[in-house]
Amino acid sequence: MLHKIFADFVVFVHFLWILFLIFGALLGVRNKAIKYIHVSGLLFAILIQIFGWYCPLTHLEFWLRSRHNPSIAYAGSFIIHYMERLVYLEISQTEVLLATIGLVIFNLWLYLQKR
Repeated sequence: MLHKIFADFVVFVHFLWILFLIFGALLGVRNKAIKYIHVSGLLFAILIQIFGWYCPLTHLEFWLRSRHNPSIAYAGSFIIHYMERLVYLEISQTEVLLATIGLVIFNLWLYLQKR
């Protein structure tokens, strides 16, 4: 049961990380440390898309779920269920790459506007 709780928590953290990648420039323009973390995260997101890697949080969640019950497809609260749908969108790899590039360009534009 503990593995399932941790897996659900990882999905929640993953969702927060995605929100940070989308909106992090709003915080990064005021705080240099946040800016470095945000830009590094955006660069890592681009690398993940280019090389077809999975996010380490995805690997951690899969591992935790397999430790809980290897045959589990999905079980849990509706909140976790809907967050998983937001985190793991069912779109093509090309669309994800284009969206990631667009996100990076948008955030870099935000950083340049605040100079």
